[in-house]
Amino acid sequence: MSNDAASLLKETLTVADLSARLSWGNIVWALGTAILCGVIIYLVYRWFYRGTVYNDNFNALLVMATVTTCFIIMTISSNLVLSLGMVGALSIIRFRAAIKDPLDAGFIFLAIAAGLTAGAGLYLAALCGTIVVALVYIAFYLLGNYGPTSYLTIIRYDSEAEGKIREALGEYKHSLKSRALLKDQTELVIETKKVKIDELQAVLANLKGISSVSTVEYNGDYLG
Repeated sequence: MSNDAASLLKETLTVADLSARLSWGNIVWALGTAILCGVIIYLVYRWFYRGTVYNDNFNALLVMATVTTCFIIMTISSNLVLSLGMVGALSIIRFRAAIKDPLDAGFIFLAIAAGLTAGAGLYLAALCGTIVVALVYIAFYLLGNYGPTSYLTIIRYDSEAEGKIREALGEYKHSLKSRALLKDQTELVIETKKVKIDELQAVLANLKGISSVSTVEYNGDYLG
């Protein structure tokens, strides 16, 4: 029994035996599944993006991460030596780029999970899991679009217009986000919902003492 275990361990530790363990059929199926999952993730991120500025480079990275994770898992699952070496090599990698949108982190985890599953030979699980997560995200995206759109309105004005602005804003439902005092002006940032934004801008722009009125769509991420 000990001889069988020793021979099995010896075969596992042999790097030359790696090519025999990975057949062309397994490689094609795994990479094909990973690419298909990556394309699904790419299309969902592109068509249903909810952030402010869409980044196509990040979206292409999701496909690359899916395929790269797949062939890494194929390699380390076939040989113990390579698996230990890969763990040591990956442990020293540090990514300095900060992910500002938490949703982007979710897509990265989805890409890695799809690559892991495909590389482990669970092709149907990888494809079904990617589709299910994509459908759940699309459902939340569509439900979110039925709600009222939020806007951030940035108003810059002189001190003499303070009372007029408060009176004008009193007719609209809003919430204060920030108020900054500049050298000779005040900058006010408010959030509005269920408001005709063109009408609000016209009312504010006609007030004396206001230098500028800007409005942007607000998706819930605010940096003060």
